[in-house]
Amino acid sequence: MDSESLLGRDWQFVVDRLGGAAALEAGARETGAFLRARSIASAVDLPRILFSYCLGERGLRSAVAWATAHEIADISNPALLYRLQNSVDWLESLVSKALARGVPKRAEGQLIRIIDGTTVPKAGAAAKKNNGLWRIHAAFELPSERFSGFELTDEKGGERLDRIPAVKGEIRIADRAFMQADRIAPILDAGADIVIRAGWRNARWLDEDGEPFDIIGALQSRGAKQHGFIDQPIWIGRKEGTPLALRLVVKRKSPEATQAARVQARREAQRGRHQVTDETLIAAEWMIVVTSLNVKTFSTKDILDLYRLRWRIELAFKRLKSLIGLGGPPGKDPRSAKAWVLTHLLMSLLLEPLVDALEDSPRLEHAA
Repeated sequence: MDSESLLGRDWQFVVDRLGGAAALEAGARETGAFLRARSIASAVDLPRILFSYCLGERGLRSAVAWATAHEIADISNPALLYRLQNSVDWLESLVSKALARGVPKRAEGQLIRIIDGTTVPKAGAAAKKNNGLWRIHAAFELPSERFSGFELTDEKGGERLDRIPAVKGEIRIADRAFMQADRIAPILDAGADIVIRAGWRNARWLDEDGEPFDIIGALQSRGAKQHGFIDQPIWIGRKEGTPLALRLVVKRKSPEATQAARVQARREAQRGRHQVTDETLIAAEWMIVVTSLNVKTFSTKDILDLYRLRWRIELAFKRLKSLIGLGGPPGKDPRSAKAWVLTHLLMSLLLEPLVDALEDSPRLEHAA
């Protein structure tokens, strides 16, 4: 974000999108981000200074000089850093309100939400040595193509399908990292459905009698080979509770995709210093998906088409990093780093109404 964007009508647009001056003032005082007018005249000016530092190319000292030159604030470098650290709760509330304002009406009664995450590196040599990361867990809605949920953790916060609460009636789509039977159960209990990619080894496959199901044998069966797909009931074992009754949808990949998957499997085996198994090479020929959607309502093709929509969140993350400039926070302090990331997420939400003008990617109707 450049300096001119934080002045005049552009800044008034941001204030309006944040709920107006009165709402900003009330929220800042309620969370303790702004208690009294001293070096900063009003709560409306506080996010302007935070945006200047976090979203601009200038450093802390330059951001302070810019604020002083434009008579926005008379503040020192340490004071600005303190304000940033003290604004985490306020920024979280602003992100939550921006998400709530963007919730769309469901399309034909079915809201599609894609679950995934992205990361940015922590600052410092120690963090780099220990692979320190900030992980952004997100939900992305279709057909509105808007983020509808965020949660920020460090590298210890693993990917979980139920991290963001489910909405009754939604269809939740995720890749194989989210194939977690005990995390799928709460989503189904909330009245939502799932479409999730699966690896042949990352589920406890069972038949209707609760006996182990030979998925590799199913992939090699005459029916699968002849038709190029499988669509049948499947049960997934859990650590606790009864197995999940789901639907297994499998489709043979193209020869090119199969070859690429087998090359990738061999590379991963080489990096892990183990031998790639015959089962892995067999499974590489197939795309495996599980779903709770009813076969009478959603055909095999419907399920596969739904899963292919997952790439939309990849484009959304790309936009967040390329257009908004989200990168690794410069400081080591956890609160200032968290505020840094939240500021970028907030700006992404503020700009979403203008997304058609900001990106050249195809819209949903052309991608489905």
